[in-house]
Amino acid sequence: MKRQLIAAVGVAAMVVGLAACGSDAKKDDGASSGGAKDYNGKTLNAWFMDGSAPQAWQDGVKAEFEKQFPGAKLNIQIQKWDGIGQKVTTALSEGSVDVLEIGNTQTAGYAATGGLADLTGAKADLGGNDWAPNLNESAVLDGKQFAAPWYFTNRVVIYNKELWTKAGIAAPPKTLDEFYADLEKLKGTPGVNNAIYLPGQEWYTYFGLVTDAGGKIAKQDGDKWVGNLSSPEAKAAFATFQKLQSYSNAPKDKDEATPQQSTLFPKGDIGAMIGLGWEAPAPKDMPADKVGFFPLPGKTADKPSSVFLGGSNLAVAEAGKNQDLAKGFLKIALSDKFEGQLAASGLIPNKTSLNSQVTGDFAKAALPASANGAVTPNVASWANVENNPNPIKDFLAAALQGGDYDSLAKKYDDEISKRLAQKQ
Repeated sequence: MKRQLIAAVGVAAMVVGLAACGSDAKKDDGASSGGAKDYNGKTLNAWFMDGSAPQAWQDGVKAEFEKQFPGAKLNIQIQKWDGIGQKVTTALSEGSVDVLEIGNTQTAGYAATGGLADLTGAKADLGGNDWAPNLNESAVLDGKQFAAPWYFTNRVVIYNKELWTKAGIAAPPKTLDEFYADLEKLKGTPGVNNAIYLPGQEWYTYFGLVTDAGGKIAKQDGDKWVGNLSSPEAKAAFATFQKLQSYSNAPKDKDEATPQQSTLFPKGDIGAMIGLGWEAPAPKDMPADKVGFFPLPGKTADKPSSVFLGGSNLAVAEAGKNQDLAKGFLKIALSDKFEGQLAASGLIPNKTSLNSQVTGDFAKAALPASANGAVTPNVASWANVENNPNPIKDFLAAALQGGDYDSLAKKYDDEISKRLAQKQ
């Protein structure tokens, strides 16, 4: 998911070396004393993921950092995705990285093991009072701020304008009922193989529908987390997902990556699909004027359906050796200037006040739903749930293929609860 999210907008995940913000004297880089000589010989190790931060962004934050901290150097390192989990764990324990970007679904796990510094005291100085609450949720664990929300994106409906015109559809739908009616028209249109391509195990869309119904896939029960597929909200969301999927010939037991739906859409026989920006066809594969975007509609026209919010947080390594420099860099990277650059590249920034700077047809379609989107449950063991075989995927496939919803929900709630109880 993380790799896809980054490619989604052509601006990828950044892992930037920031150190912990503890007050231990042996970690103090001397920046608080103010003189330029205090920074001489200091190097802040910053990690970026392969295919990540645009070069202009890197150059900008580097120049600003070295201007504000004369004598200090920003060492940007590009990391590969393969094996990054173990590499991050090792670096956090050794203190060989100062600041790093972490996927929003991964942050709680690293925080729970003590790898990330507590940024609660620095939140206001970093601009945290203006961070969108739903974006910031994944950066907080047990009431403490262990990271800063950096950027986000979500899925929208990507549609073939040529086929919609052929089906007699003049404009994108504003409600789910209108969308169903459009899909019915597309289903009967010659040359359309899938009115909507929606594989049965595409659980991100289902997650958004559960959120839209006012529910959660997992909930806190006393001092433990448990599966919540048996809830009325999750069941209502499944009914919506099932109806959407009924207009699709996509496999019920496969996800959007098997095969990659992005390779299927350019063939020209799919009316619509729900996807990330990177999944939209490139101009060389399909003319841009034939591709449109709109948020998945909600029950009423006043707001779109809720969505799964994928994205990145910036965190400070607890074992880092340059605490003040780390916080200084974080303040630069999270400033309106550099958050604005992310918005201009098609990402959702961490402050709603910067939303007006978002550009691109995909991003403008994604933005309305981000306001009522949600992240996965903020529990350290959540990653266990997404490990293969993902019980949410298996549940959807079984239910779509005729299994009894209630008995399946109980079975997979038990599996989700078991995984949430496991240590990472």
